[in-house]
Amino acid sequence: MSKDLNVIIATDCGSTTTKAILIEKVGDEYRQTYRGESPTTVEAPFEDVTKGALNSITEVEELSGRKILDGEKIITPAKGKVGVDIFVSTSSAGGGLQMMVAGAVKTMTGESAQRAALGAGSIVMDILASNDGRLPHEKIERIRQLRPDMVLLSGGTDGGTINHVVELAEYLSAADPKPRFGMGYKLPVIYAGNKNARPNIKKILDKKTALYITDNIRPTLERENLGPARDKIHDLFLEHVMAQAPGYKKLMSWTGAPIMPTPGAVGLIMQTISKKQGLNLVGVDIGGATTDTFSVFTGIFNRTVSANLGMSYSISNVLAEAGLENILRWVPFDIDEQDIRNRIKNKMIRPTTIPQSLEDLKIEQGIAREALRLAFKHHKQLAVGLKGVQQQRSISDAFDQSASGQTLINMKKLDLIVGSGGTLSHAPRRVQSAFMMLDAYQPVGVTDLAVDSIFMMPHLGVLSSIHEKAATDVFIRDCMIYLGSSVSAIGTGKYGEKCFDYKITFPDGKIVSDTIPFGEIKLYPLALGQTATLEANPARKFDLGEGPGKNIQKELKGGVVGIILDARGRPLALPQDKTARVDILNKWAKELKLYPE
Repeated sequence: MSKDLNVIIATDCGSTTTKAILIEKVGDEYRQTYRGESPTTVEAPFEDVTKGALNSITEVEELSGRKILDGEKIITPAKGKVGVDIFVSTSSAGGGLQMMVAGAVKTMTGESAQRAALGAGSIVMDILASNDGRLPHEKIERIRQLRPDMVLLSGGTDGGTINHVVELAEYLSAADPKPRFGMGYKLPVIYAGNKNARPNIKKILDKKTALYITDNIRPTLERENLGPARDKIHDLFLEHVMAQAPGYKKLMSWTGAPIMPTPGAVGLIMQTISKKQGLNLVGVDIGGATTDTFSVFTGIFNRTVSANLGMSYSISNVLAEAGLENILRWVPFDIDEQDIRNRIKNKMIRPTTIPQSLEDLKIEQGIAREALRLAFKHHKQLAVGLKGVQQQRSISDAFDQSASGQTLINMKKLDLIVGSGGTLSHAPRRVQSAFMMLDAYQPVGVTDLAVDSIFMMPHLGVLSSIHEKAATDVFIRDCMIYLGSSVSAIGTGKYGEKCFDYKITFPDGKIVSDTIPFGEIKLYPLALGQTATLEANPARKFDLGEGPGKNIQKELKGGVVGIILDARGRPLALPQDKTARVDILNKWAKELKLYPE
């Protein structure tokens, strides 16, 4: 089937906007050619998601001059300038996929269950565990209140004790929870725990819920097996949740591939790219209500949702979680505390507004740095090696507190950071996006930076499941905007002392060699598609990724921003004194031409 796909239409039905893109085969490569968008129509008065999808496709029709619709029917296959070969879609409308997970021990099977659910593109509303500190009646009350779309129940390694997981099933049965959509059907429950407990689980839950049994997600302590549970979540998302949401039955009958939850599709394209290019990467989608962080390190994929960190609906939570001081440290001018609090609350009340002045923009980008930083911190805590596994530990490990349940995120091995979502995709200057990611993620050594041009990762994720070439062609050529490479030193020192010497050989043969002092940042233009060679020699107490004082030789990639040399140290510490801090923020902004003079 995938051979003859020359014209593809894809939609992403988001919580507020439905976006459609047209992908066409030009010569022997695929390109994204036209796009349209319209408000999502899952709520009253329309209560039919297909209306928004048709409106966004109509816009593509008008712009491209291609007839795609015949009334409410998508014309397939394509003949000349009429019709398309396939229609695919993703969706997070109606609040996406909301799940509750339960595991016997919170830090072991509980976390494995959470990783399985998050990887499938869901929002995890709560984690129930035998040892979560709540009394039985509190657990039952909580299950009743939540009304999730489905529950993932796990616990115990195969052949181990069954008491804990049976107890959790009894709480579920006692609560008799109702699903969020569709009164006439039972709540789907996936059991992915100790296989010895299956008969007991069946007896307790079979009559009250729609029970599905799949392989254990933690068959042994040393092994996690998330695939079967994730696949089951996807299937049930389509059969149950989507089928109950307004208009989805119709939408599903039009698509040539199963509809995917938006974040699940974004995760899929990240994994595809990581595998194809052999990269370790971190990706983020910063939205109005939530921030999704994705990573692929040594082939292991993780996704986390920071459900309370966003730039409009959840902006007050960013203030609460980061604290005012942490937000103020990024603001390069003097501002009254009450004034900044009022501006943040105004944004929460009017979530669709965009910054009207340069001051507003600087504040908003300061808040974005904190939202990204906190979401990444949360991600690192969940993207860990398996807990409960006995590891051989050396003396140095014993002093390193993160050695048990060690995070898989190794900044020295990170190749690429991809940013998306309004704040990063639509920043007035691309260099602002690059700088926000540098400040929030603090990469070390040489790291490439990129943003998603118009947020088409979901469309490409669902497309990659049926036509990998079309998805990767468009991702590399139209979706990803390469900003360039950053070179960052680990270590701290006194402002002005030598951080590293460098020599950059540009493609035209021009050579720049200089020393960058600690606390400074430098920008060299290097065009998209070009590469330069870097030789750098850090001072003894600084490390450019190979070890303290060790020289590095690397290839640097160009982009719309260029090469950023960052000698501000890691961890990044700003001066405590307010005047000194404002001065240095403005100095960096001037060096990078962040804002108009």
